[in-house]
Amino acid sequence: PAPQQAPQKNSPAPQQNESSDITLTGADIKRIQAQNTPKPAWKIALSFAMTKRGIPYVWGGTSDRGYDCSGLMLRAYEKAGIELPRTAREQYGAFSKKITWDNLKPGDLVFFSNLGHVGMISRPGYMVHAPHTGDVVKEEQLSDWRRTAFVGAVRPDRKGVRQWTKLKEQRDTPAPATLAATL
Repeated sequence: PAPQQAPQKNSPAPQQNESSDITLTGADIKRIQAQNTPKPAWKIALSFAMTKRGIPYVWGGTSDRGYDCSGLMLRAYEKAGIELPRTAREQYGAFSKKITWDNLKPGDLVFFSNLGHVGMISRPGYMVHAPHTGDVVKEEQLSDWRRTAFVGAVRPDRKGVRQWTKLKEQRDTPAPATLAATL
């Protein structure tokens, strides 16, 4: 083997902050931006709900042991960082901006049958939901019957949830006279 030279004592230390020019193409920039752009909440929620297909409907269910319709929506949007109320009726009431049938988009929550049922639009003309006892979480085409039973829809966002949280806090805060009586 060749003898190794000892490092010179008077050589300058390597510079840590030296810069070098890098050329990026438009495609490179778009790829970097896509990697650094967070997914919209509706995409996270929809992805969660779609992975739960095949799990049984369980009344009051909010876990992989079983979901009911509003429990599935609660957990889907919770995964996306948005807190929803527990029941379909409360979920509908949590958002002041309502969406019409003709303006539905993926991620929208759709409500039926006097606010007794909720599903999530998965793609145009389809929703994912936990239908009823004896069935499983699934994606289904929106039928003519669903259109006649349609009550309304909401597009969950953090702003709407803040409004719901504020109302909930007001409702749950005891009145001063009640508070004094409990002390």
